[in-house]
Amino acid sequence: MDYIIRKLEEKDLAILVELCQNHAEYEQATYKSIGKEKQLKNAIFSQNPKLYCYVIESGIELAGYFSFTFDFSTWDAQTFLYLDCLYLEPNFRGLKIGEQVFEKLKHIGQENNCVNIQWQTPTFNERAIKFYNKIGATGKDKRRFFIDL
Repeated sequence: MDYIIRKLEEKDLAILVELCQNHAEYEQATYKSIGKEKQLKNAIFSQNPKLYCYVIESGIELAGYFSFTFDFSTWDAQTFLYLDCLYLEPNFRGLKIGEQVFEKLKHIGQENNCVNIQWQTPTFNERAIKFYNKIGATGKDKRRFFIDL
């Protein structure tokens, strides 16, 4: 299957919101799309972006996306790349696209002097966990907590 990995463009924002909705459903989470297109535009396309986003494009279709931020580790005293989201539509899974996504992320991390790439996935996402183990990732059992504000 032919595809390219490229930076998100403003014209892609409406489809990105749809992909986020699909991602949330896959992760058994709620998602409210109202206002998200404008908020994502402000976060990604500002002079000092808060978020970086790439899409996987196949023909005229966006097959998925990944987004990340740069953060700082107290323990490492260095910057790391935090993979916030990685999602592929069902018919694009199992085609080794994820491996190419991680090669792209490694390149971006190295260009930005990051010590590592960090991310999380729900414990029930066994397919993703199997993939992450296959590409050499190491997992740590933790629970993520949050407080809504």
